[in-house]
Amino acid sequence: MYSEGNILYFTPFYFKNGHPPKPKFFIVIKAIENNTILASLPTSIDSIPAKNEIESGCIELADININCFVISPKTPITECNKHFDIPTFIYGHQLDTHDLTSLKNTYRIEFSDYEIFGKMKSEIFKELIKCLKKSKSVKQKYLKVL
Repeated sequence: MYSEGNILYFTPFYFKNGHPPKPKFFIVIKAIENNTILASLPTSIDSIPAKNEIESGCIELADININCFVISPKTPITECNKHFDIPTFIYGHQLDTHDLTSLKNTYRIEFSDYEIFGKMKSEIFKELIKCLKKSKSVKQKYLKVL
């Protein structure tokens, strides 16, 4: 379930920072040792200045400290050809680590607490990792594990 490249959908996701829980996609980026994973919570919020917008792919705006991997709703992203319904944004500065034990204790029942949306296509996952690796906005400690 928590394998690199897996996209999960939590119903709801409980945020570490205390924000109210809500349904949320979760992309497993990297396993760190045996008890922590580096993940992204993709968003529908477009924070890219209009003059720099792209339909899909990587954008690095170092002068304003934005790194984003954009996924178009037209792009099948999983091996089973699922896609997001709306434009989706993965921001480098929003990567975070999550304790695996805590995740397993919180999300126990598939199709109730979570569902496995699918495994990201390998070429798209590689593009995502490449995009994050070249980012100035990804925390240094995360760049080391990428």
